[in-house]
Amino acid sequence: RLPEDFGQRGEGSGFVWDNQGRIVTNQHVVGEADTVTVIFSDRTQVRAKVLGGDSDSDLAVLELNQSMDGLVPIDLGDSNDVLVGQLAVAIGAPFGQNFTMTSGIVSAVGRTIRSSSSNFSVPEVIQTDAPINPGNSGGPLLNRKGQVIGINSQIITTSNSSAGIGFAVPVNIAKKVVPDLILYGKHEYAWLGVEGFAVGTVVAEAVGLDRDTRGAFISGVVEGGPAEKAGLRGSSGETEIEGSIIPIGGDIIVEINGRKISGVDDVVSYLINEGEPGGTHIFTVIRDKELMDGSVTLGTRPSR
Repeated sequence: RLPEDFGQRGEGSGFVWDNQGRIVTNQHVVGEADTVTVIFSDRTQVRAKVLGGDSDSDLAVLELNQSMDGLVPIDLGDSNDVLVGQLAVAIGAPFGQNFTMTSGIVSAVGRTIRSSSSNFSVPEVIQTDAPINPGNSGGPLLNRKGQVIGINSQIITTSNSSAGIGFAVPVNIAKKVVPDLILYGKHEYAWLGVEGFAVGTVVAEAVGLDRDTRGAFISGVVEGGPAEKAGLRGSSGETEIEGSIIPIGGDIIVEINGRKISGVDDVVSYLINEGEPGGTHIFTVIRDKELMDGSVTLGTRPSR
């Protein structure tokens, strides 16, 4: 919590999202805050309230308690266009050092991370070696045009300081989540209700398929969930390959609505970008070495 004068405090970064002066930051920055104060680059301090937060994407939206003239929303880029090696600039308040800019490159794309306060994963995350430290959370990751490509969220470190591996939630996810947080205070995700893993050469051979087969193996389905209702099957047994226990007997998702699926991360990305609660989609799976199609009506992702 963030009491006014004493007790536990927290800090992070953010940026102006729209012409109404709404601020985007990380959900873990604001948490269950009682009071939020936004400090602008000219040192103006304005109280704000939390309009809504989403633990699954670690995004939150603040609304200023008073109107301010001259606020300019930052330009939004397209995270689908981000390439490894391109310039990346992080703006934030590392270790409380306000309005700090650090730079590096995009060191990887397509990472999957788990939000610090959620059991679900965030796909298509941008990895950067631009120095990111505590206090940078919620700040923008920019390209060379000054456009937001991601929202800085996590680092991998053994010393509580930057080790050159930072992660930013892609701005295209924010484009889907933030409008709902503004309107409804929450965002609802499509839900399939499966557990699984990526099919590689070892798994493919273990279940008697061509070694180049790729897909998302369903190791389990949630009882009463959309996948079970649609008849998708989880693992029915196990086998041992080279000392490793490999589940067998489950369906392998290879396409959704004609889009190739090479692993569970692809399923998660599809559900977030293309799925909607209540929507029906055609899943192509391999079952007993045969291709088959079936329709699945997606549900709403549980809050926990």
